[in-house]
Amino acid sequence: MDIMQSSLKRHEEWGGKIEIISRTAINDRDSLSHAYTPGVAQPCLEIEKDPSLSYKLTRRHNLVAVITDGTAVLGLGDIGPLAAMPVMEGKCALFKEFADVDAFPLCVNSKDTDEIVNTIANIAYSFGGINLEDIAAPRCFEIEAKLKEKLDIPVFHDDQHGTAIVVAAALVNACKVADKKIEDLEIVINGAGSAGIAIAKHLLNLGVGNIQMVDLKGILASDEVYENPAHNEIAAMTNKKLNHGVLADAVKGADVFVGVSRPGLLTPEMIAAMNEKPLVFAMANPTPEIMPDLAKQAGAFIVGTGRSDFPNQINNVVAFPGVFKGALAVRATDINEAMKLAATKAIAACVPDEKLCAEFILPDAFDRSVAVAVAKAVAQAAIDTGVAGLSENPLA
Repeated sequence: MDIMQSSLKRHEEWGGKIEIISRTAINDRDSLSHAYTPGVAQPCLEIEKDPSLSYKLTRRHNLVAVITDGTAVLGLGDIGPLAAMPVMEGKCALFKEFADVDAFPLCVNSKDTDEIVNTIANIAYSFGGINLEDIAAPRCFEIEAKLKEKLDIPVFHDDQHGTAIVVAAALVNACKVADKKIEDLEIVINGAGSAGIAIAKHLLNLGVGNIQMVDLKGILASDEVYENPAHNEIAAMTNKKLNHGVLADAVKGADVFVGVSRPGLLTPEMIAAMNEKPLVFAMANPTPEIMPDLAKQAGAFIVGTGRSDFPNQINNVVAFPGVFKGALAVRATDINEAMKLAATKAIAACVPDEKLCAEFILPDAFDRSVAVAVAKAVAQAAIDTGVAGLSENPLA
C-alpha cells in the first residue's frame, strides 16, 4: 500500500487528527462551580474591566487560529474549504507536537477578500495569533495586509513567511559550506507566487546581492508592467541589471536557484551554466524542479528539496511552531521582519559549524530543540523592536 492509500486509511481510523481536552477536571459540585457557574462570572467581570487579562484567565495566550479559504491547498490547488480541512488539522497537530501551541482549524467558505478579512477580524478575540494557510495569490497578500491593519495580534501567512524563513536559514548555512558571501550572491527564484515573492523580500532583508524573479512568462523586470500588482512591486526590488528572457537566461552565472514552481523546469544544462559551486533549492512538491541525483551529476554543490526522503529537507515545520511560540510568549502584536530574521538565524545556528556539510545544512524536522531556540530568538526580537506586550522574555 502506497503512502496515499495508507494515509487515507489512517485518517479514517483517526476520525480527525486533533481533539479538544479539558485542562481541569470537572467531577464534583465544587469543580463545576469554579470552572463554570457561578464562579466563572468573576474572571468574566475582570476581563471586562481589563481586556489584557484575557491572556491570563483564558487559553488565548496559547491559542492560534489556522485559517484557509481552500484556494491553494498544497499542490492540489483550489479544492475548497471543506476538502482543505485535513491539511488544517495536520497543521494544528504540528503546532501542538513541536511547540505545545494549541491551534484550531477554521475553513472559510468565501473567496471575497473583505468577507474573509471581516470574518477573521470578528473572531480574533478568541485567539492570540492568526496563521493564514493555503490562500491563493494575490488574495493572500491583501488579506494579510488588511488583517495586520485591523488586529493587534500576530498575523502570519506561513506559505509566504515560514517558507522564506527556512529558505534563508538553508542559504546562510549553505554559504558557509560553499564559502560564498551572502552579499555577493546572484539568486534566481523560479515561481513568482506568494512563496517566491516572500522569499525574495526576506532574502533582500538578509542582505543578498541580487535576485531575479522568474514566472511562466520569463524574468520579471521593472521596465515592464504586469497585471499582478505584487509582480510590479517585486520587479522594482529585484533584477538590478534589468535582464530579460526565460529561466535558462536567468540562471547563467547565478550562485543560487530557488524553485517554488513546478516539476522538471530546471535542466542539467542550466545547472552547468551556473557559477562555481551552485546551490540548488528545488522545492516543488512532490516532484522537485530537478531530482537531486540529476542536479548533483550536473554539478550542483548543495541540493535541497521539500521532501523528507532526500538530504536537506526545506520544511516549514522548523519555523512556524517556534515563531508563534515566541510571539505568543511576549504577547506580540505583530510578527515583523526583525522577528523573521531572528528565526532564520536561530534555525541556521541549530546546526553546529562542525556538523555542517553539503548533505546537512538544516536541522532535522524532529529536532525538538529548534522550536525552543526559534521561540527564544523571536520573543527577544519582538521586545527589541517594541511590538511585545511584555518587557521581559519569559523564554530567556
